[in-house]
Amino acid sequence: MSVASSVLIPYASYLRVYEPLTAFPEPERTHWARYARLPRTPGAQEELRRSLADLLPTPPVPVPVHESGEAFVARLDGVVVICPWRTRLRGWLALQELAGQFPEPVLDAMLPPVVRVQVESDYERWLSRNPDARPWIRTAVWHVPLRWFALFGDEDREYEPGERPSGAGADGEGAAGATTAVGATTAADAATAPGAGADGAGRAPVLRYRTTMAQARRRLARALRALRESIDEGPMTEGLIEVGRWLEEFHPRALVELDFGGLVHAVPEEWLAADRSAAQLAEGIAALRAGDGERASDAYGRLAERWRTVRDLRFAN
Repeated sequence: MSVASSVLIPYASYLRVYEPLTAFPEPERTHWARYARLPRTPGAQEELRRSLADLLPTPPVPVPVHESGEAFVARLDGVVVICPWRTRLRGWLALQELAGQFPEPVLDAMLPPVVRVQVESDYERWLSRNPDARPWIRTAVWHVPLRWFALFGDEDREYEPGERPSGAGADGEGAAGATTAVGATTAADAATAPGAGADGAGRAPVLRYRTTMAQARRRLARALRALRESIDEGPMTEGLIEVGRWLEEFHPRALVELDFGGLVHAVPEEWLAADRSAAQLAEGIAALRAGDGERASDAYGRLAERWRTVRDLRFAN
C-alpha cells in the first residue's frame, strides 16, 4: 500500500443525506440496490485517500474524469438508505470555493491556471446537461458549522470511544454496535468509521448525529422562526435558509447525518466525549423563543468560543 493510500487524512466534518432506494431513478436504483448488498463498502478515509492520490500526478487531477459509483450505506428503521459520494460534482464545487481562499500566486502554484480553466469548462458543459444536480455530502474543514447543529437534538448524538492498538480495550462498544434513537444503523460502520484500521491497528473515536429528514426540517424551521422573531437577519439566519433549501431537494424519508469525521484526530478524546454542541445550540434557540436574549447570547457565545479554539488549531505548528 502506498503512502498516499495509507495515511489518515484529517480534519474535515461532513453533513450527509442518505435517501431510500425509491428516491433514485433507474438504472441508478438497481445499481445502488446491488451495491448495498456488498459485504464491505469503502469509508470516508478511503474516499479522501483516492482524492489525494489524484493530486500527486503532474499536472494534478483536481476533479475525477468520471463520476464515482461509490456510496455510503446505512439503514433507517430497517430500510436501506444511500448517500452517493458524487466525488466529481463535489470536486467542482470545492474548486469554486477554493478560488476565494488563497491569493492568486498560491492558487497558481497549487493548480496551474490551464488546469483550472479546463476544469471550469468541463463543469459548465456538465452543468448545462444536469441543471438540477446537487451533492448528497457537504464538507467543512477544521470545524463543524454551527448552523448544522440546528438540525439535531442531543438524543441524536452517537459517541464511540477509540480503541487502543492490538485489541487493548477502550471504554464503550465498537462501531459495529452503534444504534441511533431513530433506528438508523450502518452494517459496515466498523469498516467505514474514520480511522478504522487493520486488525490490531486500533480505531479512532467516532462522534456523529443522525436524525430523520422530517425531524431535521422541523428543527430548522423552529430555529429560523426564533431567529427571525428575535433578531435581525444575520449569518446564522442566512446559513439556515441555505441549508434548508438544500434539504428540500431530498426524499422526505431520508436520513440526515452530521459526522465529525477527521476532526476526531485534531482534538483530545476528552473534548469529544464532553461535546454537546447540538444541545448548546438548542439551549440558545429555546432562550430566544422564551424572549431571554441574554441567556441566548451566553449559550451561543460559549458554543462559538468552543469551536473557535478548534478552528485556531489550523494555524498551530
